This record gives sequence, structure tokens and C-alpha cells, in this order.
Amino acid sequence: MGKSFLDWPFFDARHRDLAVALEAWCSAHLPVDHGDVDAACRGLVADLGAGGWLQHSGGVLDVRTLCLIRETLARHDGLADFAFAMQGLGMGAVSLFGSAEQREWLERTRAGAAIAGFALTEPGAGSDVAATATTAERVQGGWLLNGEKTWISNGGIADVYVIFARTGEAPGARGLSAFLMPADQAGLQVVERLEVIAPHPLARLRLEGVVLPGGALIGRAGEGFKLAMAVLDVFRSTVGAAALGFARRALDETLARVQARRIQGQPLAELQMVQGHIADMALEIDAAALLIYRAAWTKDQGAARITREAAMAKLFATEAAQRVIDMAVQLHGGEGVRHGSVVERLYREIRALRIYEGASDVQRVVIARSLMPRGGA
Repeated sequence: MGKSFLDWPFFDARHRDLAVALEAWCSAHLPVDHGDVDAACRGLVADLGAGGWLQHSGGVLDVRTLCLIRETLARHDGLADFAFAMQGLGMGAVSLFGSAEQREWLERTRAGAAIAGFALTEPGAGSDVAATATTAERVQGGWLLNGEKTWISNGGIADVYVIFARTGEAPGARGLSAFLMPADQAGLQVVERLEVIAPHPLARLRLEGVVLPGGALIGRAGEGFKLAMAVLDVFRSTVGAAALGFARRALDETLARVQARRIQGQPLAELQMVQGHIADMALEIDAAALLIYRAAWTKDQGAARITREAAMAKLFATEAAQRVIDMAVQLHGGEGVRHGSVVERLYREIRALRIYEGASDVQRVVIARSLMPRGGA
């Protein structure tokens, strides 16, 4: 597909220039060998840093830029998208609320010299962040942390984590705080590496008697939930953008396939049923792109929160990409399920995006509640 969407009024000239430059960089550097996922991610972070792309992952966050970068990287290599995204999400709290001292870490992650992790999820607290059980107790000179985190992206290879823990200022979500913690902190253990259908560095972490200085607290005590939601408000739209990149690649692969593959003496593309499927795929992609870049543009125009817009973008784009990629596999026939084929890889890559940073049904609840009066259903 072409790049005509870059002419939409959501974008400025700088976004169009960035898209052209990143496309050239991706063509020269991606995809990478995924044989050793940890090594591949380390290498990607270093290369993205050297290329200057990680400068967009922290500091002043332009959501349209983040979305364009994730969409483009995902179209070329899902692991490259992951490496970029986690530098931004991992240090999002520091970008938005960090102190001058904490932002020294941000300089390292933006240069590709350090890898970031975002440690929010727990065995008993996934979609329900208010159920966080990890504790942070005030002690002389700082904080004492105990608990467990799981499904932590970059777990095991990160140099620094943002950790969310219960500090007890109030019940539920109002009693959480965020902390910046180096990965070599005494008491932090990587107790399990987690294998998934599309390999990424993931781990379960345990905190046993971790002592952090007072300066590790990000923002103010008791505002961790608000901080986490502000970060997700920025980055949730970018998950939709990554899904959009996967979907665009699936359609490109499918267009090439149906024009080359012949059936009963004619290209598969000549069959009206196939044309109907192609039309549906293109429609899903454009609708997803409109929702994503509406949300990103709205945030960049200064909206304090874009909770509903981001939820709509993330929900629709990830679900639509799943449908597009599924059809791509179908139209590829047996080649579509051959391990290592492009569409088979996309089929594995897309599935997690409907779960992380708020599962699809959670996004539906967010959207519905945004339309109801306070105190409603």
C-alpha cells in the first residue's frame, strides 16, 4: 500500500520527513536474526540509539511520532518495534514526572546505552491494577520493597525498571507509588524467564528486601495509579499503531501472493471472493489508522487525557489487525501456516497486542464508562 495517509491533516511536514527517513533506515537494518532474542533486542536498542530514533522515546513525547515509528518498525520487524516501544513505555513515567536526577537514566535509554523495563503487572494484578500487592514501606533514608512482578517486558535484560508498589496512602488504586530501580539493586531477582508464541524477553521478578533511596520515588507518594494511567494514555495508541504496521505488512504480502498465485489458469486476484476479502482488509486498515492518528493528534494538541480515544484506537486496531492477518494466512493457503513465513510470523506477533496494556474487553469497559454519567453502570 502507498503512503497517502501521510497527507492526512493529522501530520506536519516533520512527520512526513521522519517517515521517509525511517523507511530508509529500516530497509537497511531490518529484519534482524531472532535466533537469540536477548542478543537481538540488545542489538536493536543499540542500533536504534545510534540511528537517533530513540531520541523520540523519551523527554517531550509527540504521540504522532511515536505511532509512526512503531507502525513502520512493526511492518519491517516486530522485535524492532518491541525494542523501541519498551524504551518509551519503560521510561514513560520518568519522561512525564521524573526528577532531574532520574532523567539522567532517560538520557542513557534514549542513546541506546541502557534498556528499560516497566514493572506493573503481578500474578494477581493484571487488568486490575488496584489489586497490586507489592509493598513499599518507608524506612530511614528511603523505601523497603517486597513483592513479585510478572510478564515484565525486557525482564532479565533491562538495566533499569520503573516499579509500582503499594505505599498505603489510601485503599486500592489511590495507595500506589512508582519507583525507579536499577536492575542490579540488591534483593531484585529474575526468578523465571517466560516463553511465548512470539518470542520476546519477558520475566517474572521477585523483590525481597529491596532498599531504595528516597530519590527513587517518581512524582509523589500515592499517585502511582494516576502516573501509570498517564503513561498508558500516551502509549496505548502506539500499541494500535504497531498492530497497524503488522496489518499493512499482511496486506502487502497478500496482494503479492494473490497476483502471483494462479488457480484454474488465472491469478487468484481475479476471483471476486478474493477481491472482496482484499477490500475488507484495506477497509479495516484505513479505519484503524484514522482512529489511531485521531487519538495521537488529540493528545499532541494538548488534551490532558485521551482515555476514550486511546481505548478506541487500541481496541479497534488490534482486533482489526487480527482479522486482517487471519485472512492473509487464509489467502496464502498452506504457505500461510508454514513456520517462518511472513504471515505465519505476523499471526503469532499480533495475538499479544490484544492483551497487553489493557486487554480488549478492558478497553470496551473504558469506552462504555466514558459515555455514561459518573456513578453510572
